Amino acid sequence: MKELIKYIAQSLVDNPDLVGVSEVLGEQTSVIELRVAKEDLGKVIGKQGRTAKAMRTILSAASTKLRKRAVLEIIE
Repeated sequence: MKELIKYIAQSLVDNPDLVGVSEVLGEQTSVIELRVAKEDLGKVIGKQGRTAKAMRTILSAASTKLRKRAVLEIIE
């Protein structure tokens, strides 16, 4: 999951070196935290949050296939 989000985020931003992804594992849910450069934050979120919503949808579909639950948090 972590690699998937990192790949998508690096494809979107101008500074792919500054993309950081960490995963906090819980018993049933894992929280994936995405950090990008401040100037790239708008590109990751998108207009009206559409890009972020699409990333969350992809993450949800991939995690359902693995019978887990994953939540994406974009951190400033």
